[in-house]
Formats: sequence, structure tokens, C-alpha cells
Amino acid sequence: MSRVPGRLQHAVILAVGSELLTSQKLDTNSLFLTEQLNAYGVAVRYKLVVGDDEDDLATAILDAVSRADLVVITGGLGPTEDDVTRRAVAKAFGLALHEDADVASMIRARFKSRGLDMPDLNRRQALVPEGADILPNSRGAAPGLWMERGNAICLLLPGPPRELRPMFKEILRARIAGQTAGRRLFRRVLTVVGRTESHVEALAQPVYSQWRVPGRRIDTTILASLGQLELHLSTEADDADRATRLLDAATAELSEVLGDGLVSTHGESLEVVVGRLLTSRGQRIALAESCTGGLATCRLTDIPGSSAYVLAGWVVYSNAAKIQLGVDASLIAEHGAVSEPVASALAVQACQRAGADYGLGVTGIAGPGGGSAEKPVGTVWFGLAGTEGPIRTLTARFPGERDRVKFQASQTALDMLRRELQPV
Repeated sequence: MSRVPGRLQHAVILAVGSELLTSQKLDTNSLFLTEQLNAYGVAVRYKLVVGDDEDDLATAILDAVSRADLVVITGGLGPTEDDVTRRAVAKAFGLALHEDADVASMIRARFKSRGLDMPDLNRRQALVPEGADILPNSRGAAPGLWMERGNAICLLLPGPPRELRPMFKEILRARIAGQTAGRRLFRRVLTVVGRTESHVEALAQPVYSQWRVPGRRIDTTILASLGQLELHLSTEADDADRATRLLDAATAELSEVLGDGLVSTHGESLEVVVGRLLTSRGQRIALAESCTGGLATCRLTDIPGSSAYVLAGWVVYSNAAKIQLGVDASLIAEHGAVSEPVASALAVQACQRAGADYGLGVTGIAGPGGGSAEKPVGTVWFGLAGTEGPIRTLTARFPGERDRVKFQASQTALDMLRRELQPV
């Protein structure tokens, strides 16, 4: 039965390979495919990893086609006995497999171009289920396959990402777009720092609850990660301009209630936003970090072009290093290395020694040891200074293990700078 264009709405992704059921191998193809399908308004209902078992995979295929109108199967198209995808598809749909002469010739020519004879077992990669369309593979031996079974499309794609991704971009995008009648999913990602998930929900829910109406439907999802939140907005439309206007209006409404916790309305990281603000103001930063071990500096310098606004960074882990930078030893003796005066002094010294517009100082206890009743593990002090001296200080207590404390401290330091640079 022929498919009706415009009906493609839901997908299931089946990742094939027993190695994906171990701790050594990750299924990254599903992430790529989900992003690509979402862009055309196709929602992924679920993803499943199936081992190299023909019966298990055939069962999974039949279940998937009963639940979605697009089933994407990745992997299991190699030449060895444990590459079971073609056989499983044939078993699930009751189809015969035949060797395609053109595919076999292509594989043979590929080996010849490398000065090799094709092993006979590679002929398995030329086996095609009855009625399948062949999708050329410009980067590998195994072709992809496009099959239509009843109301569902079944795609067989090679497992290696270097083969799968070009095949999807070069061949399948246009095919899938033709099955959705031009309707696409448009997204906007708002990045929020310094607020909890429940706090953001309390602020945003009264706003987005008004979007559940025909003509203005926008779906929202809050994703929490270490040190920040992402508020995802999405809407389906066949008119890009209309979708943009709709998301712009929704973003403006949320910006009002999220206030200075809103870092970006286009999903940018904190370090990208800070870099852009420094660049736009023609200003430069220097950092002196203790417990973060240079992580804040590293994040800033991960951004291309950061040499224009990052002047210098010091890792002053020991008290001796702090004193060598210029922190008065009496401050450490009186208040301790993890204290407001020391954080402020680190910021001032970094700013002055580098000749920067701003200096950031970070000092804390990352753990697991070193804490006390007064200053438990996770206690971090921050200082921000300008050319005329200290601007402000901040303290925080972060939960979690050492790496989590370090990252959250770097996040808070960069956000402290962002808030100083951000126009009111």
C-alpha cells in the first residue's frame, strides 16, 4: 500500500549491536537521528537497543511498525554472521532476500580500488529484501535500504556514524521532507542560571499555560543539568516566518518573568555569552583560581577568538602561590584561604597584574576532605574586581562530589561576571 504524503509523524529508532549493551560502546546515532527527524516535525516515540539476535530484532521491528509510521534501524549491516539486520527484517515481514548484482559490483570495485580482492562473505552486504529501495553509501560498503510496509516506512542504515550521517544528509532529508508535506518542528532554547528547576517552573508555568490554544500551541520542556537549566520551546508549522514570530513572542514573555537569571534565548553556553559581552564592550578579563584549578579560564578559552578578551589566568592552589600572586599573608592568616577577603584580593591582583578590565578570584573547598563545621566541603568564595578595586563578592555552598563542586564554582564565577557585564 502506498503511503500518503504528509502522514509521517512518529518514529521509533532501533539500534542494533550487542556491543551497545555493554559499557564500552554508546549509541550516538540515535541522538543525531532524533535531532534530524525533529527538524521535520517527526517525533521519536522511543529508542531501543537490540543485541545481535535475529528473533529479538524481528520482534522489535514488528512492535515498532505497529506504533510508528517510521522505523529507523541502525547497524547490523556488516558482512559477518552476527550482522543480522537484513535477515531479521526479512523474517519480520515474510520477505525473500536476493543478491543485488549492482550492489555486489560496487562492493567489489571498492575492494579493488584498495588493491584487494573482495572476500566472498562480503556478498552478504549485497542482500536486499524484496521491494526495498537501495540507498547508496558513499563512505562504506553496506548500502542503506528504504522499505514501505503498509502504513510504515522502514529504514535500514549503516552503524558507523561516518557512514550514517552523510547518507541521511545527502539522501534521506529530502525523502523525509517529502513525506511531511513541508511541516517542520521549530525550536527555541532558553538557558537559565542561578535558579532551581521548581523556581523556573513556578515562574514560567503561568506564562506557557496560555499557549495550549489552536494557532498558538507551543510545547515546553525544562531540562536540568549541573549548574543550569534549559527551557525548550517547540512548535510545528509549515511556515517558517510564522513559527519564528510565534517563538519570538513566547521568548519575550518568558524573558520578562525569568529576569536576570536568563543567560541566552538561543541555547548558548555561559562562556559564549560572557565572551560576546566582553567583546562587545572591548574589555578583557584575568582570573586567579584556587579550588577550580583553572576550570573557569579553561571554559572561556575553549571558545574560538577568546584571546581577544582573556588576558591571563593563574592557578593559585597553595597559600604560597596566593601570596606570590600578591595576596597579603596576613589576610590568609586571619581569615583563612577560603574567605571573602582572600577571594577579593585574588580578583584585585589578577586584574592589576594582567592590566585587565576585570579580575575574577575563586577560592573554596572542593573536597572530599578539608572541610570544617564553619566551612564545610563545597564552600566557595568569589571575588570580582575592576580597575579601581573590588566590585563585589559572593559565597556559595555546592553539594556533590569534587568534580561537581568545581564545575558549579566555575559556573557561578562566570555568571557573576555575566551579571556585571549584562546591560540592565
